[in-house]
Formats: sequence, C-alpha cells, structure tokens
Amino acid sequence: MGTLFFGLAGALAFLSGLALDLDWLCFISKPIPVIALLIWLRRTPVGAYRRWIAIGLAFSVVGDMLLEWPADLFVFGLGAFLLAHLAYLRAYLQDTRRLAPLSLLVAAGCGTAIFTLLASGGLGALLVPVACYALAISAMLWRALARLGHDLDRQSALLAAGGAALFVVSDSLIGINRFVSPFSGASYLIILSYWLGQWAIAASVVAMLTTPTSPKKPSAPSREIGYSK
Repeated sequence: MGTLFFGLAGALAFLSGLALDLDWLCFISKPIPVIALLIWLRRTPVGAYRRWIAIGLAFSVVGDMLLEWPADLFVFGLGAFLLAHLAYLRAYLQDTRRLAPLSLLVAAGCGTAIFTLLASGGLGALLVPVACYALAISAMLWRALARLGHDLDRQSALLAAGGAALFVVSDSLIGINRFVSPFSGASYLIILSYWLGQWAIAASVVAMLTTPTSPKKPSAPSREIGYSK
C-alpha cells in the first residue's frame, strides 16, 4: 500500500507541476510513478520475464529524467526509451516466438502510419532515429499482441498487450505534438497514457506470477516447424 501512495503522490506532484508551470517539480516527480512500479515488482518471484520488464522500467526512468532535463536532451531520452522497448520485446519473446501474422500486420500498420505522419511534419536530422524508434516500438507491440491466444495466463497477456498499445499511443502523441502540430492538453494525455501503459506492463508480471494455473494435460510433442518457446 505504501508503494501505491508513493507512486500516486509522484503522479499528483507531476500533474501539479504541469498545471502550475513548475519545471523543477515536474523534473523531480516524473520518474516517481515508474520507480514505484519497480519497487512493486521486487515483491514478486524472480524470473526472466520479470527481469526484462524491470530492465525496461529502469530505462524508462532514465528516459523520463532526460526528457525533463532543462537542456534539450530529446535524442538521448529517445535512446533510453528505445532500450526500454527492446527490453520489453525481449521479455515477450520469453513466452512465445510464433509468427502471429495478424499481430504482425496490426503492429506494422500502426508503426508505418505513425512514422508516415511524423515524417510529414519534417523530421530533419531526426529522420533515421525516429525510424529506428518506430521499428522498435512496432516490434514490441507485435510481440505483446502475439502473446494473446497463446498458452499463457490470459490476464497477463491482456495487460501486456494493453500496456504496449498505450505506450504506442503515448509515444505517438509526443511525436504529433512535437513534430506535426502542438495541441491543447497534449502533456496530460501523453503522461496519463504513458503511466497507464507502464502500469499494465508491470501488472502483467504480477498477474503471470501470482495467478494459479491448472495442471496441463500431457500432450504429444509439437511438430510445428519454426516454433519455440
């Protein structure tokens, strides 16, 4: 319960900083909700999935601080979140590596649409970094969606997929607001979708490790070519 209050206090402080235009308050409070998620995960059993999600959260904390730094460190913040997405991608690959063509199509479509929209605003020197970022977040979304319908805890799969989708929404809003057309309320929509996405991704660990699973019936060895788990 203390961790929850810690995270909520940080979120309220950041939102207050936005409303009152207090940059110093935003800087010190923005990482707190994600730090609270890291503390929350420490109470769950150790496993590869939890480890990679925690690494992604840690890189996200770094990204939060870089984006709020008084100097313009957007590219470095982008790099930190790129590493966070790669860590989440690695976590999702722990469970299944099936192709999941429909999930691939959805993720590729989202990534292509987002990059095309941002490029229309003129990315300049950031064209290649943003393209790499769009590719990474699309791959992360693909693998999160690929967990749906597989032999996994359903709640965990839904949370991971929802969290990945919200992360895509948050990053898309950042790009639109920065490169295409600034819009009213952008800061609030960006941060709320980001926090909800991170919470859902972290909660997918808790759901997978704490939900009892029924014993599986013995089955014949899979002959699916290219399948691994």
